[in-house]
Amino acid sequence: MQNQDFTTTILVDQSPEEAFAAINKVSSWWNEDITGSTDTLGSTFKYRYRDVHATTLRIDELVPGKKVVWHVVENYFNFTEDKTEWTGDTIIFEISTKGNQTEVRFSQNGLTPLSECYNVCREAWSHFINESLFALITTGKGDPVAKDDSNENFNEELREKHGIN
Repeated sequence: MQNQDFTTTILVDQSPEEAFAAINKVSSWWNEDITGSTDTLGSTFKYRYRDVHATTLRIDELVPGKKVVWHVVENYFNFTEDKTEWTGDTIIFEISTKGNQTEVRFSQNGLTPLSECYNVCREAWSHFINESLFALITTGKGDPVAKDDSNENFNEELREKHGIN
């Protein structure tokens, strides 16, 4: 059980196509400071949060209304001993119909309880998927980290809780 990859699931009333479209608007639910294309197969995009976390992701799979897969090409954390933890991981969004609802199952293959960043990353992903992406799909407005992140209470609380500068 200790090697189980992090997974979380949300259920929404919107269509699989609407969920797929929202997932690919990464700057509308994860972080406004995204550079590069987030909706083109084979493209790479970069995420940055202050000097705490930076990552480059490649889009390896895009199946409209069904699946999105990102490969972590490079990663940097300033708060882990292994600064490159996540490099080589796979992030997967699987979209399916459950009755009259749409299920979005998020997994990060490689993020396990044995990972140094597990607690911080689990909390962050839980927020961004279960709250921000959910809100984007259901209301059209997510809660991404702002470019200046001066009003981002969630990230402030997370940094304080885990002693991240």
